[in-house]
Amino acid sequence: MPEGSETLSKVPISEIRPFAESSDFEECRRLHRKYGSTYYFASRRFPAEIRRRVDVLYGFVRVPDEIVDNPLALGISDPSSALRAFRKELLQGLEGERPTQPVLRAFCDLCQEVKMSGEEPLRFLDAMEADLTVSRYATFDELRGYMRGSASAVGLMMCHVLEVECDAPVRAAAMALSEAMQLTNFLRDVGEDAVRNRIYLPMEDLDDFNVSCDQILEGVMTESFRRLMRFEIERARELYRQADAGIPKLPKATRSSIYLARVLYSRILDRIERRDYDVFSGRARTSSLEKLAVAGAVWARTIGQKDP
Repeated sequence: MPEGSETLSKVPISEIRPFAESSDFEECRRLHRKYGSTYYFASRRFPAEIRRRVDVLYGFVRVPDEIVDNPLALGISDPSSALRAFRKELLQGLEGERPTQPVLRAFCDLCQEVKMSGEEPLRFLDAMEADLTVSRYATFDELRGYMRGSASAVGLMMCHVLEVECDAPVRAAAMALSEAMQLTNFLRDVGEDAVRNRIYLPMEDLDDFNVSCDQILEGVMTESFRRLMRFEIERARELYRQADAGIPKLPKATRSSIYLARVLYSRILDRIERRDYDVFSGRARTSSLEKLAVAGAVWARTIGQKDP
């Protein structure tokens, strides 16, 4: 069990003065714009205060993700120690001690602002720590266990960011959308993850479709691999459909941005199909022109809707 897991439900929200400065929020926005182009584009449709919160949440999740995926670029020789230090600063920040890292100063302020405990943030960090030692998942249930921290935790934190009443249907939809987006990322990034010796496709599915780990690690396109990708894409689309039930329950001011992100991410699956499932020779992307066209269509769809 990763360090700190046992404190998931015990982290208090202290009555503390704000930690963050304007430069800390700008750093979160910079990270969001640099690394999360699709979601950054969608999030600009939020009201200004929500945009700031979303940038902060993105900054919080991006830094540990980069520690795991690109430690050398950050000058980090021991990612495990760096993650433990990040976790320790988070816990201390939630207890009232000012963090040294910009994203943590902004994030601890956000937790106080929206009254969010440390439970879901720590679940996310547990998943990042798992990436250092786990590179295969035997079943889809095992993969969902990982996504509970890497994806669903972020979706539930977003409910706090949006100050949405997280009843059972909204919670289920938020988790489904987070899983759908995460699975989309996994399918898009099969080739990139293979370079790191990671495969985020269940081993049971590889067996069912007669695809070997070596084929994926070597980037070998086969008809069996295409069938596997078709299966996983349909699984992701079913999760998007499950999420759709919760989006109309969101406040109108936030609904269009969430739906825009949902549509743009699902379009990545279309791009993978158009590339004949070749996820080894480059990343499937939506173009800037397509983003603008989808944004217009989403705006037209939601403009007449009323709050639930």
